[in-house]
Amino acid sequence: MPSAKSSSDTLAPRERILVAAHALFYQDGIRATGVDKIIDQASVSKVTFYRQYPSKDELIRAYLDYRHGIWMSWFEMSLTQALHAGAAATLALSTTLRTWFSRADFRGCAFLNAAAELGSSNPEILKVVRQHKQEMAAVLDSLLASDGRPVGHALSLVIDGAIVHAQMGQVLDDVMDAFNVTAAAMLQR
Repeated sequence: MPSAKSSSDTLAPRERILVAAHALFYQDGIRATGVDKIIDQASVSKVTFYRQYPSKDELIRAYLDYRHGIWMSWFEMSLTQALHAGAAATLALSTTLRTWFSRADFRGCAFLNAAAELGSSNPEILKVVRQHKQEMAAVLDSLLASDGRPVGHALSLVIDGAIVHAQMGQVLDDVMDAFNVTAAAMLQR
């Protein structure tokens, strides 16, 4: 997945704040990241911050929307490239996920993390998470469905399981082996 970092010299304050929040929220967690840390990282004043994002909740929503766009573009492009290169569906999906899981900055799914941190106190977060997962399933259906049989929802559940196990630090080869067996069975039905 590409990095969201850009030169702060070329970004407007709103975008600098969003890029800084993206990095900090994903790396350290949403609750653990205070507004002052984002302000410092974005090199903006407190007044500028609150003009752009009147509340942390608004920034969290913007972060999730931003992350959704970045991640979905990367996911669809990576999966499509692997399929066009001739990889079978299971291998294409496995390769795409392994690439993401192997990144030094991998901290799991930003949406599952947000749901775990804030879902019980902010139902709007759960709506955003569900929408992200539905759109991921739609991409899987569009690229991997065979004989018109949808596979996206079931595959997304297996992907989420693999994400959690990779995030917990389980041996990546073991995670991917289990994922491949399950995904292959689902795609062959």
